[in-house]
Order: sequence, then structure tokens, then C-alpha cells
Amino acid sequence: MHFNVKEEIVALTPQWKGERFPDGRPKVADKYLTALQSLTLEEVWKPIFVKGYESQFEGRLKTLHDDGRKLIGRAVTATFAPTRPDLHETMFAVGMAEGRKGNYNQWVIDSLTEGDVVVADMYDKIYKGTFLGGNLTTAIKTKTKTGGGVIWGGVRDVEQMKKVEGMQVYFRGIDPTPIRDFVMTGFNTATRIGNAIVLPGDIVFGAGGGVLFIPSHLVAEVVDGAAKTQVKDIFGFEMITQNKFTTAQIDRNTWTEEMLDLLMAFIQTDSRGEPYRGLDWSAEFDLARNGNPNDTQTAL
Repeated sequence: MHFNVKEEIVALTPQWKGERFPDGRPKVADKYLTALQSLTLEEVWKPIFVKGYESQFEGRLKTLHDDGRKLIGRAVTATFAPTRPDLHETMFAVGMAEGRKGNYNQWVIDSLTEGDVVVADMYDKIYKGTFLGGNLTTAIKTKTKTGGGVIWGGVRDVEQMKKVEGMQVYFRGIDPTPIRDFVMTGFNTATRIGNAIVLPGDIVFGAGGGVLFIPSHLVAEVVDGAAKTQVKDIFGFEMITQNKFTTAQIDRNTWTEEMLDLLMAFIQTDSRGEPYRGLDWSAEFDLARNGNPNDTQTAL
């Protein structure tokens, strides 16, 4: 029995074909993390949901800051359970043999690198379940630069936490008690956050009052898909305003060739389309030609 095992992380994420961290986690490129900053929750959620990933979002969380800032980074996962003497003795001995220092939550934070986000299932424990406080929030900032935390449990020292510049943390509740009476059962394994499931290396997208976990192997596709949704909305609003298309036409999943041609012209000639000029629309044109251009199904 070991924690944070590279071979197990690789085996858990076989669909990821790119670069990995030394611990085996998928290393999604920084450019995608940057691109996600300009996208909304719904734009990012849609490409995942239509592929059958329906358990990736959890909205029953509080935020450290309510100013609209996003939390985006690569997940480092940890799973905890109520303690019992024999299990704690076993698990803590494993950590000590691996050279880990401090308590279980400190082991996780000590492993962080730039761009990481702690994702911890504290089994909704708030009283004596305060995974983060002022000191560990400062440590997360130092190690990750842009990261934060998603804690299915409690936090403490909130006034101190808020003073750590650039941080965002999602959590279930606040309690002044220090963390006690818990045991780690998984470190960079599959972890549950409420109704959502997250794997190590997934991209955490915290925005709009909730957190979405994007499977690492889908991030590139999600970013492009979300960008397409975004520019279609910009163009669609314009067409509705000019009374050129109806909302029913715009809301169809499959657009006609005429609509796509007009969209391409808008992207190439309108300054609002400039950020989207590198997107590949061949799949959409194939659907328009070979699918059902008169599709009446409303887009998600």
C-alpha cells in the first residue's frame, strides 16, 4: 500500500496521451488553462455533458471570495474517511515510510507544483474537518502561484485566508476547530466531490458559484467547443437583433450551410471574431451537408 503512486495514476488516466508530471498526472498545457479564463461555466460544461460526462459539476459550495474570480488548475486529489485507531496506524505508517512530514493534509500540500489545485473529499466534515487555514492557504499560494482548493469539508482562519492574494477556495463550511480525527484513504486517486467525480490531473474550473471537473483528455476539445459556442452566441445575438434569423434557427444544434457561411464571414471580417479565426469548422459543415440541416432539436 502506497500513496500517490505514478503507475496507478497512469493506469487511471489511459486516455491521456500527452506529457505527464513526475507523479504520473496528466500535464494539460498552460495555454488551455489561460484559454479557460475567458469562458463561462455553461460554455465549458456543454462539450463534456454531450459526451456523457454528466457527473462533473458540483454547485453546493461556498467560496472564499465572491468577486467573480475563477479557480482554474490541475487537480491533485485526496480522499479522507472518519478515523479508527487501526486504520490510522496503518495509513500513517505508510506515509512515514514514504518520508512524508506532518499530518495528512500537509502531505498533499507538500506535493503541489505550479498551477495545481487541491481537491479534497473530507466526507463533508466541517467540525474538526477544517482542511485549510491561514498557514496552509499561504503554502498553496507559494507552491502553485495561481492555484487554490476545492474542499468537501471545512476551512478555518477565513480572515487570514482572504488576505492571501490571488487565492480562491471552494468549501462546504467554516469552523474554528483545528482538523482532527480523520484518515487518508487515497492520494491522487479517483475522488468524489459531492455529486462530481474527479481524477488526478483533471482541470478544475471553478466559476459561477460551482466547480466543474474537466477530464484531462477532453480539455483541448472542450476549449475549442466552448470557443465555438461563444462565437456562435455573439453572432447569433447579432443575427437576432438584425432580424435575419429567428431564435429557433439559432438554437438548433445543427446549423445550415447558409448560417455557417455567414458565421465564417462574421469571424473573418468582424473584430469580435478575431480570437476565433483559428478554429476548425469542418465537422459542423459536414453535419450541415450530410446530417439534418432542419434539425429542430434545441441546443443545450
